[in-house]
Amino acid sequence: MSERLILKIGGSVITDKSADCAVNHDRLASIAGALAGARAGEIIVIHGAGSCGHPEAKRYHLDEGASAGNTDGIFVTHRAVSNLNDAVVLALRDRGVAAVGIHPLHTGIADNGRLVGFECRHIETMLALGMVPVIHGDVVMDRSKGACIVSGDQLVRYLAVALRISRVGLATDVPGVLDRGEVVPRITRKTVPDLRIGTSSHTDVTGGMKGKIDELLGLADAGIGSDIFHVSRVPDFLKGSGHGGTMVRGDQIV
Repeated sequence: MSERLILKIGGSVITDKSADCAVNHDRLASIAGALAGARAGEIIVIHGAGSCGHPEAKRYHLDEGASAGNTDGIFVTHRAVSNLNDAVVLALRDRGVAAVGIHPLHTGIADNGRLVGFECRHIETMLALGMVPVIHGDVVMDRSKGACIVSGDQLVRYLAVALRISRVGLATDVPGVLDRGEVVPRITRKTVPDLRIGTSSHTDVTGGMKGKIDELLGLADAGIGSDIFHVSRVPDFLKGSGHGGTMVRGDQIV
Protein backbone atom coordinates (compact mmCIF):
# COMPACT_ATOMS: atom_id res chain seq x y z
CA MET A 1 0.00 0.00 0.00
CA SER A 2 1.30 3.49 -0.86
CA GLU A 3 2.03 6.05 1.84
CA ARG A 4 -1.15 7.28 3.49
CA LEU A 5 -1.25 10.81 4.91
CA ILE A 6 -3.55 13.00 6.95
CA LEU A 7 -3.31 16.75 6.39
CA LYS A 8 -5.24 18.62 9.06
CA ILE A 9 -5.97 22.28 8.32
CA GLY A 10 -6.67 24.49 11.31
CA GLY A 11 -9.93 26.39 11.39
CA SER A 12 -8.04 29.63 12.06
CA VAL A 13 -6.10 29.05 8.82
CA ILE A 14 -9.13 29.04 6.53
CA THR A 15 -11.49 31.37 8.42
CA ASP A 16 -11.27 34.63 10.30
CA LYS A 17 -12.03 33.45 13.83
CA SER A 18 -12.94 36.99 14.93
CA ALA A 19 -15.71 37.20 12.31
CA ASP A 20 -18.86 35.21 11.62
CA CYS A 21 -17.91 32.38 9.24
CA ALA A 22 -15.64 34.50 7.06
CA VAL A 23 -13.91 31.99 4.78
CA ASN A 24 -10.38 32.78 3.55
CA HIS A 25 -10.79 31.74 -0.08
CA ASP A 26 -7.29 32.86 -1.06
CA ARG A 27 -5.75 30.60 1.58
CA LEU A 28 -7.97 27.73 0.49
CA ALA A 29 -6.86 28.18 -3.12
CA SER A 30 -3.20 28.07 -2.05
CA ILE A 31 -3.70 24.85 -0.08
CA ALA A 32 -5.63 23.33 -2.97
CA GLY A 33 -2.76 24.15 -5.31
CA ALA A 34 -0.29 22.41 -3.01
CA LEU A 35 -2.45 19.29 -2.85
CA ALA A 36 -3.01 19.32 -6.62
CA GLY A 37 0.76 19.29 -7.14
CA ALA A 38 1.51 16.66 -4.49
CA ARG A 39 3.03 13.35 -5.49
CA ALA A 40 2.19 11.75 -2.16
CA GLY A 41 0.15 8.56 -1.92
CA GLU A 42 -3.32 8.49 -0.40
CA ILE A 43 -4.37 11.73 1.30
CA ILE A 44 -7.13 12.51 3.78
CA VAL A 45 -7.90 16.15 4.57
CA ILE A 46 -9.38 17.08 7.95
CA HIS A 47 -10.21 20.69 8.77
CA GLY A 48 -11.31 22.60 11.82
CA ALA A 49 -14.38 24.79 12.11
CA GLY A 50 -12.87 28.17 12.93
CA SER A 51 -15.56 30.83 12.97
CA CYS A 52 -17.97 28.43 11.22
CA GLY A 53 -19.22 26.34 14.14
CA HIS A 54 -17.44 27.34 17.32
CA PRO A 55 -19.70 30.36 18.03
CA GLU A 56 -22.81 28.27 17.32
CA ALA A 57 -21.65 25.44 19.55
CA LYS A 58 -20.96 27.87 22.38
CA ARG A 59 -24.26 29.69 21.90
CA TYR A 60 -26.23 26.45 22.24
CA HIS A 61 -24.00 25.03 25.02
CA LEU A 62 -23.22 21.86 23.08
CA ASP A 63 -20.30 21.26 25.43
CA GLU A 64 -23.03 20.35 27.94
CA GLY A 65 -24.81 18.04 25.48
CA ALA A 66 -28.36 17.97 24.17
CA SER A 67 -31.71 16.69 25.38
CA ALA A 68 -35.20 16.10 24.04
CA GLY A 69 -36.70 19.43 23.00
CA ASN A 70 -33.26 21.07 23.09
CA THR A 71 -31.71 20.03 19.79
CA ASP A 72 -31.68 23.19 17.67
CA GLY A 73 -27.95 23.61 18.30
CA ILE A 74 -27.25 20.31 16.55
CA PHE A 75 -28.84 21.53 13.32
CA VAL A 76 -27.43 25.07 13.46
CA THR A 77 -23.87 24.01 14.28
CA HIS A 78 -23.80 21.19 11.74
CA ARG A 79 -25.11 23.51 9.03
CA ALA A 80 -22.33 26.03 9.77
CA VAL A 81 -19.49 23.50 9.64
CA SER A 82 -21.01 21.81 6.58
CA ASN A 83 -20.99 25.12 4.72
CA LEU A 84 -17.27 25.48 5.43
CA ASN A 85 -16.69 21.89 4.34
CA ASP A 86 -18.42 22.68 1.05
CA ALA A 87 -16.06 25.62 0.51
CA VAL A 88 -12.99 23.44 1.16
CA VAL A 89 -14.21 20.69 -1.15
CA LEU A 90 -15.04 23.12 -3.96
CA ALA A 91 -11.63 24.81 -3.68
CA LEU A 92 -9.92 21.43 -4.02
CA ARG A 93 -12.10 20.34 -6.92
CA ASP A 94 -11.42 23.63 -8.72
CA ARG A 95 -7.76 22.56 -8.80
CA GLY A 96 -8.52 19.07 -10.05
CA VAL A 97 -8.38 17.27 -6.70
CA ALA A 98 -11.02 14.50 -6.49
CA ALA A 99 -12.31 15.75 -3.13
CA VAL A 100 -15.56 14.71 -1.46
CA GLY A 101 -16.94 15.88 1.87
CA ILE A 102 -17.63 13.50 4.76
CA HIS A 103 -19.70 14.67 7.74
CA PRO A 104 -18.95 13.10 11.15
CA LEU A 105 -22.56 13.70 12.26
CA HIS A 106 -23.53 10.99 9.76
CA THR A 107 -20.68 8.55 10.38
CA GLY A 108 -19.40 8.96 13.94
CA ILE A 109 -20.63 8.24 17.47
CA ALA A 110 -19.27 9.56 20.75
CA ASP A 111 -19.59 8.73 24.43
CA ASN A 112 -19.11 11.40 27.07
CA GLY A 113 -17.43 13.73 24.60
CA ARG A 114 -15.01 11.22 23.09
CA LEU A 115 -15.30 9.67 19.64
CA VAL A 116 -15.80 5.91 20.06
CA GLY A 117 -16.85 4.87 16.56
CA PHE A 118 -16.51 6.06 12.97
CA GLU A 119 -17.47 4.21 9.79
CA CYS A 120 -14.25 3.91 7.79
CA ARG A 121 -15.02 1.28 5.15
CA HIS A 122 -16.29 3.81 2.65
CA ILE A 123 -13.18 5.96 3.25
CA GLU A 124 -11.00 2.95 2.41
CA THR A 125 -12.90 2.53 -0.86
CA MET A 126 -12.61 6.23 -1.70
CA LEU A 127 -8.84 6.12 -1.16
CA ALA A 128 -8.54 3.05 -3.37
CA LEU A 129 -10.32 5.02 -6.12
CA GLY A 130 -7.91 7.95 -5.81
CA MET A 131 -10.40 10.22 -4.07
CA VAL A 132 -9.55 12.67 -1.29
CA PRO A 133 -11.98 12.48 1.66
CA VAL A 134 -12.45 15.87 3.34
CA ILE A 135 -13.64 15.50 6.94
CA HIS A 136 -14.34 18.26 9.46
CA GLY A 137 -14.88 19.00 13.10
CA ASP A 138 -18.58 18.51 13.74
CA VAL A 139 -21.35 17.90 16.22
CA VAL A 140 -22.00 14.17 16.66
CA MET A 141 -24.48 12.14 18.63
CA ASP A 142 -23.25 11.12 22.08
CA ARG A 143 -24.48 8.06 23.98
CA SER A 144 -24.10 9.77 27.36
CA LYS A 145 -24.73 13.46 26.61
CA GLY A 146 -27.06 13.34 23.64
CA ALA A 147 -24.62 15.29 21.47
CA CYS A 148 -21.12 16.76 21.65
CA ILE A 149 -18.50 18.50 19.54
CA VAL A 150 -15.76 16.34 18.06
CA SER A 151 -12.82 18.50 17.02
CA GLY A 152 -10.69 18.05 13.95
CA ASP A 153 -7.81 17.14 16.25
CA GLN A 154 -9.82 14.39 17.91
CA LEU A 155 -10.70 13.09 14.44
CA VAL A 156 -7.01 13.08 13.54
CA ARG A 157 -6.20 10.91 16.53
CA TYR A 158 -9.01 8.42 15.93
CA LEU A 159 -8.73 8.12 12.17
CA ALA A 160 -4.94 7.97 12.04
CA VAL A 161 -5.08 4.75 14.02
CA ALA A 162 -8.19 3.33 12.34
CA LEU A 163 -6.86 3.98 8.81
CA ARG A 164 -3.22 3.03 9.43
CA ILE A 165 -1.84 6.46 8.58
CA SER A 166 1.88 6.82 7.84
CA ARG A 167 2.30 10.55 8.47
CA VAL A 168 0.17 13.28 10.07
CA GLY A 169 0.64 16.98 9.42
CA LEU A 170 -1.18 19.90 11.02
CA ALA A 171 -1.14 23.17 9.09
CA THR A 172 -1.63 26.15 11.40
CA ASP A 173 -1.35 29.94 11.35
CA VAL A 174 1.83 29.78 13.46
CA PRO A 175 5.19 28.15 12.58
CA GLY A 176 4.79 25.42 15.19
CA VAL A 177 4.16 25.11 18.91
CA LEU A 178 5.51 28.28 20.51
CA ASP A 179 7.06 28.52 23.97
CA ARG A 180 7.86 32.11 24.89
CA GLY A 181 7.84 33.04 21.20
CA GLU A 182 10.19 30.28 20.04
CA VAL A 183 9.26 27.20 18.03
CA VAL A 184 9.59 24.01 20.07
CA PRO A 185 11.24 21.52 17.69
CA ARG A 186 10.11 18.34 19.46
CA ILE A 187 7.48 17.46 22.08
CA THR A 188 7.08 14.20 23.99
CA ARG A 189 5.24 13.31 27.17
CA LYS A 190 8.49 13.78 29.06
CA THR A 191 9.05 17.30 27.77
CA VAL A 192 5.52 18.69 27.62
CA PRO A 193 5.24 19.56 31.36
CA ASP A 194 8.02 22.13 30.89
CA LEU A 195 6.24 24.02 28.11
CA ARG A 196 4.40 27.30 28.55
CA ILE A 197 1.72 27.27 25.88
CA GLY A 198 -0.70 30.12 25.32
CA THR A 199 -4.43 29.80 24.60
CA SER A 200 -6.48 31.26 21.78
CA SER A 201 -8.20 34.59 22.36
CA HIS A 202 -11.03 33.59 20.01
CA THR A 203 -14.02 31.36 20.68
CA ASP A 204 -12.83 27.74 20.68
CA VAL A 205 -14.86 24.99 22.31
CA THR A 206 -12.30 22.28 21.54
CA GLY A 207 -9.29 23.20 23.65
CA GLY A 208 -7.00 25.32 21.45
CA MET A 209 -3.31 24.44 21.22
CA LYS A 210 -3.26 22.56 24.53
CA GLY A 211 -6.11 20.34 23.36
CA LYS A 212 -4.28 19.79 20.08
CA ILE A 213 -1.12 18.63 21.84
CA ASP A 214 -3.08 16.34 24.17
CA GLU A 215 -4.63 14.60 21.16
CA LEU A 216 -1.30 14.30 19.35
CA LEU A 217 0.45 12.87 22.40
CA GLY A 218 -2.28 10.23 22.54
CA LEU A 219 -1.56 9.50 18.89
CA ALA A 220 2.16 9.27 19.64
CA ASP A 221 1.36 6.72 22.35
CA ALA A 222 -0.12 4.60 19.55
CA GLY A 223 3.17 4.83 17.64
CA ILE A 224 2.19 7.54 15.13
CA GLY A 225 4.16 10.78 15.13
CA SER A 226 2.79 14.10 13.87
CA ASP A 227 4.11 17.46 12.74
CA ILE A 228 2.80 20.99 13.35
CA PHE A 229 3.89 23.72 10.93
CA HIS A 230 2.85 26.95 9.25
CA VAL A 231 0.36 26.53 6.42
CA SER A 232 2.91 27.93 3.95
CA ARG A 233 4.96 24.77 4.53
CA VAL A 234 2.24 22.35 3.36
CA PRO A 235 4.20 21.56 0.16
CA ASP A 236 7.24 20.63 2.28
CA PHE A 237 5.19 18.29 4.46
CA LEU A 238 3.63 16.61 1.44
CA LYS A 239 7.11 16.04 -0.02
CA GLY A 240 8.43 14.74 3.29
CA SER A 241 10.86 17.65 3.57
CA GLY A 242 11.78 19.73 6.61
CA HIS A 243 9.09 22.23 7.59
CA GLY A 244 10.70 24.16 10.46
CA GLY A 245 7.88 23.32 12.83
CA THR A 246 7.24 21.02 15.79
CA MET A 247 7.40 17.24 15.84
CA VAL A 248 5.19 15.43 18.37
CA ARG A 249 6.60 11.99 19.08
CA GLY A 250 6.45 9.14 21.54
CA ASP A 251 9.44 8.95 23.83
CA GLN A 252 10.76 6.00 21.78
CA ILE A 253 9.94 7.38 18.30
CA VAL A 254 12.83 8.96 16.42
